[in-house]
Amino acid sequence: MKDIARFIAGFERFQTRYFREERGLFDQLSQGQRPPALVISCCDSRVDPAMLTGADPGDLFVVRNVGNLVPPYRHGAEAPGIRSAIEFAVKSLEVEHIIILGHSSCGGIRALMDGEGITQNHYEFIGQWVGLAKRARDWVLRELPDKSPALQAIACEQASILVSLDNLLSFPWVRERVENNLITLHGWYFEIDTGEMLAYDPETASFQPLVQTMPSPVG
Repeated sequence: MKDIARFIAGFERFQTRYFREERGLFDQLSQGQRPPALVISCCDSRVDPAMLTGADPGDLFVVRNVGNLVPPYRHGAEAPGIRSAIEFAVKSLEVEHIIILGHSSCGGIRALMDGEGITQNHYEFIGQWVGLAKRARDWVLRELPDKSPALQAIACEQASILVSLDNLLSFPWVRERVENNLITLHGWYFEIDTGEMLAYDPETASFQPLVQTMPSPVG
């Protein structure tokens, strides 16, 4: 109950401060939305796309799911929720960027790497869902068999972002827009422990710092 009271108090602060001070913005948003970017991120409570990017209301169309995964395109596929959100963002909102936002210490990817844990915890749906990134797990176990479980998990977190980017291109209307330079795809990886954001660089086939980290203050 204390947490709920804190959330309610936070909404009161939003109403009295932010909403009133940004009245013009919300008047504009009440007429519709036109976000420039779709962000597909994890449900993890530690990774807030708006906070990480400093976005205002109306800037991001956000889809969150366990492991920030994108299923491949299949017409008539079951459970079309994620697919329908991508379709709306691309066809109706005409976003110019799609960002797959992964992160370190991801429970979904940990479940993917530790298949037995899914059974032991009696999860009914997680195993099938994270199985969308099985290609990433197979690659890690094949290419990095001697690495520690912690390093394998990091590698799988980043590799799963690439799987999702590849799956995005299986949507014909996403691929068409990418080929016509109407949409740019991005793969980002947030390091929770260091606060660093890495971005996938296709030229080097590696994740590189998105921005230069500010040096720590002296003294």
